[in-house]
Parts: sequence; C-alpha cells; structure tokens
Amino acid sequence: MSTDEIIIDGPLARATRILCQISAKHVAAQAEIEKSQLKDYEKGREDLTAEQERRLILALEYYGARFIPDGKDGGYGVRLKFGRAKVRAIERWEDEGGTPGADDV
Repeated sequence: MSTDEIIIDGPLARATRILCQISAKHVAAQAEIEKSQLKDYEKGREDLTAEQERRLILALEYYGARFIPDGKDGGYGVRLKFGRAKVRAIERWEDEGGTPGADDV
C-alpha cells in the first residue's frame, strides 16, 4: 500500500505514536521533522506538508504501526504490526556486526 492511500491526521498520529509506545522525540527524528511541529500537528494547531506526512507515516510504520485504509468494511485506522520489544530487537540487530555485505542467497 502506498502512503498516498493512507489517511492520517493529528489525532491519529498521536494515537499511533502512543500505541507504538514511542516518544515524540524519536518519531520526529525518524520523520525528519521538528518535535514541536509533531506535537502541534497532533494537537491540530499546525498542518504538515504532504512530504512531512509521508515521512511521518513511514516513521510510524518503522516503529510497528500498520495503517488501515478507509474502506467498505470500516473506517481508516491503525493497528500494531509488531510490539515495542520487537522494535528494540530490530534496532539492536541493525547495530550489530560490521560493514554490511552481499547476502549469500
């Protein structure tokens, strides 16, 4: 699914961040936006550009969110792809080892 098909707004962004148990600081850094911009967006005080929203969606997906598009079976929303423990494990795995090389597959 492309990020163009995903509906996101401030309250959903905040709910997603809380569901994933990730701080605004980490999400903002991953999305390459200012923490204050993210907090204002979540509270409906500021809009983000389409590019910033795209990066925010990707950041939240990185931390385990799976966005649900609006459809005939129900409205749009979010659920967890995997929990915070899995995210921590992935971050540890990414930091292990040396220079990545070609897979022997």
